[in-house]
Amino acid sequence: MVKLALSGVGVAYGRRRVLQDIDAQELRGGEVVAVIGANAAGKSSLFRRIAGLASGEGEVRISGQSRVQGRPAPSTCYLPQDTAVNAVLTVYESILLALKQGGSWAVSDDELHRIDRVLRELEIEELAFRGLGELSGGQRQLVSIAQTLAREPDILLLDEPTSALDLHRQFEVLSLVRRLAHERGMLVLVSIHDLNQALRFADRVMVLAHARLVALGDPRTIVTPALLDDVYGVRARVETLASGEPYVLVEGSSRHAV
Repeated sequence: MVKLALSGVGVAYGRRRVLQDIDAQELRGGEVVAVIGANAAGKSSLFRRIAGLASGEGEVRISGQSRVQGRPAPSTCYLPQDTAVNAVLTVYESILLALKQGGSWAVSDDELHRIDRVLRELEIEELAFRGLGELSGGQRQLVSIAQTLAREPDILLLDEPTSALDLHRQFEVLSLVRRLAHERGMLVLVSIHDLNQALRFADRVMVLAHARLVALGDPRTIVTPALLDDVYGVRARVETLASGEPYVLVEGSSRHAV
């Protein structure tokens, strides 16, 4: 099973430090970790650092076995908030191109089955042979998610993957990601602003504030009124639904202008 460990990880852009001394041990395959925090808390920078797209101090260690037979080492796939769109390609072609990154251009039956499966799982089969330029923002976001899932990574980094989706689609995508993580032993880190989605779908939450990691653990114990006040500046209650699931009810701002 894949494992991810962060030791003293930091990121700076010039003199501006966005992350400092991030320590998180024993993040394991088979779980969904919601990375939460206010705007500019460093969530995207953390993902870029884990993916090897940003430099900085500290160490990112990925260990364990890949869950994909024949893959020599665990793989990481990062889906940023903003993805480039090649309007010339069809949806199917774009997923195939993502799948073949860094490999042979020979296409196997297994790879075609993987593309068909992810289109079916995301319920976008009808888009398969439409051009990317014809799609809405939400449809393009679903295609970007399909591109990452088709690659079957061991560690999946999703930066605001549901920002352009309607409420139904948000639920469907996060349910699918959670199921795949649990069934396939994939470690998923997902940046998300909707705290109630984090409470519902995440096995653990990682809270960033003031350039540091301020909490990591079970969302039912981590997300408290005190934390919401400190991190987001809101007065809020954490209630429990009849189903037993917690939810956040925001009452108002706890920050007053001077």
